[in-house]
Parts: sequence; structure tokens; C-alpha cells
Amino acid sequence: MHNLTLAELSRELQARRFTSEELTHAYLQRIGRFNPQLNAFITVTQDEALAAARAADARIQRGDAGPLTGVPLAHKDIFCTAGVKTSCGSKMLDNFVSPYDATVVERLKSAGMVMLGKTNMDEFAMGSSNETSFYGPVKNPWDQKRVPGGSSGGSAAAVAARLSPAATGTDTGGSIRQPAALTGLTGIKPTYGRVSRYGMIAFASSLDQAGVLTATAEDAAMLLGVMSGFDPRDSTSVDQPVPDYTAELERPLKGLRIGLPKEFFDRGLNEQVGAAVHAALDVYKKLGAQVHDISLPNFWLSVPTYYVVAPAECSSNLSRYDGVRFGHRCENPVDLLDMYTRSRGEGFGAEVKRRIMTGTYVLSAGYYDAYYLKAQKTRSLIRQDFLQAFSQVDVIMGPSTPTPAFGLGEKTDDPITMYLNDIYANGVNLAGLPGISIPMGFVDNLPVGLQIIGNYFDEARLLCVAHSYQKETDWHRRMPPGFS
Repeated sequence: MHNLTLAELSRELQARRFTSEELTHAYLQRIGRFNPQLNAFITVTQDEALAAARAADARIQRGDAGPLTGVPLAHKDIFCTAGVKTSCGSKMLDNFVSPYDATVVERLKSAGMVMLGKTNMDEFAMGSSNETSFYGPVKNPWDQKRVPGGSSGGSAAAVAARLSPAATGTDTGGSIRQPAALTGLTGIKPTYGRVSRYGMIAFASSLDQAGVLTATAEDAAMLLGVMSGFDPRDSTSVDQPVPDYTAELERPLKGLRIGLPKEFFDRGLNEQVGAAVHAALDVYKKLGAQVHDISLPNFWLSVPTYYVVAPAECSSNLSRYDGVRFGHRCENPVDLLDMYTRSRGEGFGAEVKRRIMTGTYVLSAGYYDAYYLKAQKTRSLIRQDFLQAFSQVDVIMGPSTPTPAFGLGEKTDDPITMYLNDIYANGVNLAGLPGISIPMGFVDNLPVGLQIIGNYFDEARLLCVAHSYQKETDWHRRMPPGFS
């Protein structure tokens, strides 16, 4: 059963070839078998999952089930889940049990999906390798000496190893697309505001966006259709109609204009990854698409801009963790200041502290104009470059990451090198655009991803373009050795 895609599982459940309880039990067994190797899950909700599966089976028997009823999934441990620990990968929230569900969790639960557990992640979503988690690093199923990418690395590893048919993730600067690329998955970050952020613990509020990691674009379309839509509880949620993503998957690609930015093919790109991109473009040309060379002249400013804006917002968002209302509190504080300083010092890891300090610095008097304000102006230039490009093309394509997965511990002592792993992703978040990564081949027996970027609220086109490629190739069907 675990070899089936989410869409295939849905059809099998509706045909009653097996029950949701049987399916859920099979995935829980795989989690018990493989999670000790991969460290993909922080919390496994076995009893709750089996109870939800039985309720889903009852809905199917009554004939009032939807396409997702009874299908299991995992949630990144950044989404609040009522009655279940929501840690955000941090010691700071190791004892936090949410009293409510995030909108994403609520909507998928209403659709009848079965939550298997909460997946590991970089602490407060700050990282590109899933090595900053308080619960230890996640291992890449394709090579357990390598990282799965971050910050949604637990979700990526769980789906890649088929411990779950799908998982939610969040993408602040590439944290869905990058791990999807490094683990051979489909990962989509929708337009900023398309999916509610209510109940999603904030890192950088103007950049964070929820999405999914799945085996296929068809699976992603099914989930995104349920997750998307206006939410009055989220002030950044956009009241925009949600298309039927699955119904639009089969649109022909003839005449599709693909933009290829010259800036994506610089010296930092692995030559074999670049060759894989061009091989993927050849597939699209056979499908009737046209490839146009374009330029994003301010693209090279994405990383420095991101690492001013994101830490500034992180500094503000994480100020709430003070040891007073919830989260970690130090033992025997001598006074209020001691409680604040020791609770935060003990609760946060090194990467989170680094970003808080950077953010506080760029927001401080005398430096706000020099750094933060200038970064926001540069952000506008990056957005304008994309808008100019979309006046000429329908989608933009390029590599998701400059290299395949790197080794555990390889970049932990060099934050700048680590940050550059998201060089092709940061600009998409700064502009608020949708982006998807799909498997496009292997380099040194490791999966690599093709990134497809779309115009605002054009997720339907992205999913269609991705689905068309997956009908012509089988990269998305490959599974890590030892997990098939």
C-alpha cells in the first residue's frame, strides 16, 4: 500500500479495497520500523490516528466521504494541533500542547484525513538542513549520511521513505522546495496569502507560507485545494477564488512560454544539475512549450536581502517567548530579568540566537535605515524583476538547489555557505510568488529538483505544468533503496 500515491490511495479507499484503519496501521508500522533511523517524526499519534481512521471508515460506509477521507498524512511540527505537542523543533516549546488546531490542520481534518504525527524540523523553521532541531538532525533516506534539506526536512524524509503519503510543510525562503529537491519529491509553496497562516507558528510573517510535500503534482493539487481559501482569522489571508486544481491538471502545454533566467546558471551551479535542467526543458519542448532566455538582474541580491528581512521579523516574532506565559522557563530565577534571560538562553538554539541577534541589530536605532529599510527597497526591485519577466513568459524554470544533498555536519560551521543553498528560492518568497519543485533526475545517485515559478495565484498552471512533466517521466516514482 505504501507504494501508492495519495491519489491512488484515495481511489482504493473509495473502492473499498482496504480500509483506512488497515492503511493507517500499515503506515504506523513503517514509522515504527524506519523512524529510529531517519528521525523524521517528533511525535507519533498512534491512538488518535487509529481512532480517526475508524471514523473515516464509517464515513466511507455511509457514503458521505470526500476524496481525501481516510488518507493518512503528517504535519510539520510548526502547525498547532489541539491536544498534541507542537514544539517547532525547539526546547522552548518542548512542553507546549496547543489548545486549538491551525486552519491548515482543521481543514484537512474536516476533509477526513488521518494525522499520523508531527514531523521534525529546523528549530522555528530556521535552517536549510534540518540540523538545528532540538530533537537532533533528520537523515536523508537516499543517503543517511546526508541532510534531507530544511526546514521541512522531517516532512520530506517521511514522505520520501513512504512513512506517510503526504505531509504539510512551510516555506519562508525555500523550506518546502529545497527539501523536496533533495529527497526526490514534489513540493509546492503557494502564493503568499493563498493558505491561512492562522495557527502556524511564525518565523518571518511577511515570508512564511504553508504548502505540501507529496510524491506527485496530482497529490499536491488534491491537498492544496482543501487547504487554500480565505480565513478571516488571518489578516494576511487573501479573499481570492480557489480553482479546482485537479480539474486543471490536464490542460495542454502547447504554446506555454518558459523563461530561463541566465542568473540561475552561474559558477555556483553544479554542472550535472544544470544539465538535468536542460534535459527537463527538452521534455517540455516536445510537449509544445517554448523556452525564452530572460534576466532577473537583482536576483543576486536575494540572499542578502532575505537575511536582513527574515531575521528582523524573527527577532520581533520570537520576543513573545519569555518564560512567562508558555514555553520553557528556567529553574529558580532570582528576579524577572534573570527569568527572561535564562529562559531564552536555555530555550533557544545557536541558529535561532544568531538570527535574533542579527534581526535586533538591523532594527536598532542608527541601523534601521542602513539595513532594514534598504532591504525592503531591494525587495521591491526583486519583485519588479519577476513582474517584468512574467510580462514575457508564463512560468520561470531553473534548478531548485545548486547541488544535490550535502553531508551531515558539512556546513554547520559556515552559516553563509549554508544560507547559499537556498539561493534560487529566497527571491520567490521575497516577491510572494508561488513555486514548485519536482524531481528531474539524479546526480551521484542523489535526487535533484526542477523549480517552476509562477505568477501570483497561478498555482493551477504550476501544478498542470508539473503534472505534464510527470506523465512523461518516472523520476517521481523512484524510491530510496531499502524503503521500497
